[in-house]
Amino acid sequence: MSKQIDDLLENIEWQMSGVEIEDESFLRIEEGLMDFQKTVDPAIYRIGRRLVHTTADFAIVDDLCWKSDPVAAGLNALRDKAPIYCDSSMIRSGISLARLKKVNNNYTSDDVHCLVADPQVVKEAGERGQARSLVAVEKAKEIIDGGIVLIGNAPLALAGIIRLLAEENIKPRLIIGMPVGFVHVIESKELVLATDIPQVVIKGRRGGSSLAVATLHAIIESASS
Repeated sequence: MSKQIDDLLENIEWQMSGVEIEDESFLRIEEGLMDFQKTVDPAIYRIGRRLVHTTADFAIVDDLCWKSDPVAAGLNALRDKAPIYCDSSMIRSGISLARLKKVNNNYTSDDVHCLVADPQVVKEAGERGQARSLVAVEKAKEIIDGGIVLIGNAPLALAGIIRLLAEENIKPRLIIGMPVGFVHVIESKELVLATDIPQVVIKGRRGGSSLAVATLHAIIESASS
């Protein structure tokens, strides 16, 4: 074994527990977010802190946008056991049912919906030559209207929700809009930002399922603050 490896191994704190690692991570994050913390209210700070923890990127808070008191709106919706719509099974799997139950103990996994793999959606998307994410949103109108929406992958799903708002007055109680990619990503976020729907958005091309989930979990943290 090389001396370089020996030296590096000596720098590892092998006796740290998972809890200790997480605590130390947040201490370092908080040190790096001192200026951000001074400019936002505590509920938004929790979101920013979670996003940094998820990405290890302090600059992500520079692209964080919010509107219409999204934390209060989200908590009120969760207390009412509003249905949750996700654009990917990864988001659905990532949402902690235990955390949801801290806000409303009646939540079950059946209250978290993702329809992109629904056989009808798959069939219709193929016939129409459109993305399943868009067809899924149209099928989920009753879930989305008055529900909580998490979009981490599909910009067309996000844009489709705003089209439903414009054409059919279907309005979620909270949108977490964080699709990632290169096609229609920026435009879909701009559509959300042009509305007054309670929202948390990451501007630009960055995003992803883990960020959408982290945002919802950060909102839930504010329930006990």
